[in-house]
Amino acid sequence: MVAAAGWLAAACSSSPATFALTSASVDPQYWCPGGAKNAPYDVHATIAAHNGTSSAVNIESVTAEMTLTAVKGSWLEKVGDRYEAKTVKFEPSRVAAGSSATIKVTIPSACTSGSYGSSLSSTGEYRVTVRVITSTGVHAISASNQHQILAA
Repeated sequence: MVAAAGWLAAACSSSPATFALTSASVDPQYWCPGGAKNAPYDVHATIAAHNGTSSAVNIESVTAEMTLTAVKGSWLEKVGDRYEAKTVKFEPSRVAAGSSATIKVTIPSACTSGSYGSSLSSTGEYRVTVRVITSTGVHAISASNQHQILAA
């Protein structure tokens, strides 16, 4: 009877099965071409997800926010400026019940750079936060590393 009560207490105190984003990372650097003006490029992110539920979880959409955290040299934006990417590509679109998956994300971005040799080089570092909208709700995670843009 005491053992059964202990087992019941342990079962009731365990956390419920959930869908969770457990880690994320982004491309560490991008070299903006000399003379580029708002030139498009992609930032790639990977997100580890675990579905502890008994049903598949559908990933409906993904958005990403890039926040400038540091600059060196002359930079067009100031620390704290944010860019929100809404047309983010991702795969897979579903995580099976009781399984883990790596969500691969492609975030559209752009950069501007002076011509090579025309000025001192500059860099901007961005914290990237990804929001994953699923059939179980909205989940957000920040990448464990920052994305750095290097300009001429």
